[in-house]
Amino acid sequence: MLNKYCFEALDRTLNDIMRHDMACNEYVPFGGKVVVLGGDFRQILPVISKGSRSDIVGSTINASYLWKHCKVLRLTKNMRLLNSQSSSAMEDIKNFAEWILQVSDGKLNCHGGEDSEIEIPADLLIDDSECPLNKLVEFTYPAMLTNLTLKNYKYFEERALLSPTLDSVENVNNMMLSMIPGEEKEYLSSDSTCRSDEDSEIDAEWFTYEFLNDIRCYGIPNHRLILKVGVPIMLLRNIDQSGGLCNGTRLIVSDLGKNVIGAHVVTGQRAGEKIFIPRMNLIPSDGGLPFKFQRRQFPISLCFAMTINKSQGQSLPHVGLYLPKPVFTHGQLYVALSRVKSRKGLKILILNDDGTLSKSTKNVVYTEVFDNIY
Repeated sequence: MLNKYCFEALDRTLNDIMRHDMACNEYVPFGGKVVVLGGDFRQILPVISKGSRSDIVGSTINASYLWKHCKVLRLTKNMRLLNSQSSSAMEDIKNFAEWILQVSDGKLNCHGGEDSEIEIPADLLIDDSECPLNKLVEFTYPAMLTNLTLKNYKYFEERALLSPTLDSVENVNNMMLSMIPGEEKEYLSSDSTCRSDEDSEIDAEWFTYEFLNDIRCYGIPNHRLILKVGVPIMLLRNIDQSGGLCNGTRLIVSDLGKNVIGAHVVTGQRAGEKIFIPRMNLIPSDGGLPFKFQRRQFPISLCFAMTINKSQGQSLPHVGLYLPKPVFTHGQLYVALSRVKSRKGLKILILNDDGTLSKSTKNVVYTEVFDNIY
C-alpha cells in the first residue's frame, strides 16, 4: 500500500550513501543493496485522497522506474486456507481459494465489463429478511455475553465484522455496545486549533468548540467516546512499538478511570497483559481540512466492527461482511473475503438501497495494474 515515491526516495538516498552518481551512468537500484518488497497487487492499492483511478494505479510500485529492475517471485498457495482444515476437506478448500482468486482478478462479473456486480454463493449469504444484521452478529459473535463473563480474550481475537465505510462500522459498533450489559461511561475530547494556524487567512471565528467537536476524521477518535467494561477496542496510534502496542492492536476494556483506561491485550506476544491508556493530543492528517486542529482524547475506538482497509493483513476464523453500500476501490472485496481461514467461517450481508437483501454486490478491480506482473 506504500506510494511509489516512498521507494524512489529510499532508492535515491541509498545511491547517495553508496556514492553512485545517477547522472553518470553509475546508477544501480537501491545503491546495490538487495531490497525485498512484499505485497499483493490484488489487494488494496496506495490510498490517494480524492484520487482518480489513474492516480491510484500510477502511484503503485510497478508504475515506477524501479520496477524494471525487480524480479517477481510468485506465491501460489493460499496458506491461510490450507492450514485451517483437515485433508478430507482439501477439495472444498481448493474450490474456495480458486473462487477468491477469480474475485480478485475480476473474472466473476455477471453482467460484463469491469466494476460490475458478482453473484455471491447462497451458502455465504445471510438469508434472514426480518433481522439480517442481528443474524450476521449472531454468526460472528455467538455466545458473546457468556465469553465476556468468562473473560475469554481469545474470543475477540478470532472474529470481526467488516464493512467498507466508517459510517457503517460506527453503526454496527453502537448497536453492539447497546447489547452489552453494564454501565456506560462517556469521554468527551478537548479540541482546539493548532498554533501554527493562528496567522492563516481563515477566519478564526469559524473555529467554535461545537464546530471542532463535530469533525470526524479517519485515524482519530470521535469527540464523544462511549465505553463499557468488557467491550473490545482498537488502538489508533502507536503507543509502544517495541512492545507491540501499535496502531491496530486490539484490546478488551477492564477499567474505566477518569484519566486512564485499563485494558487487556488480545493479540500479539503481549496477549493477556494489562496496560493503561492515557489521553493523547492527536492531530489528524486529513488533507481535506483547510486547517489543522488538535483533539485530546483516548487514542482508541470500538472494534466489534472495523473497516475492510483496517483488516488488511489479518487472518480470522470467523468473519462477518456487512455491505449496506458496495465497496468503492480496487481490492476491497477480495481483502474482505480473504481474511477468513475457511469457507464456513464467512457470512455476507448485502443490502440494496431500499434496505432489502441482495444476492450480488459490486466488485472493483483495476485490471491494468496487473499488466506488467502476471
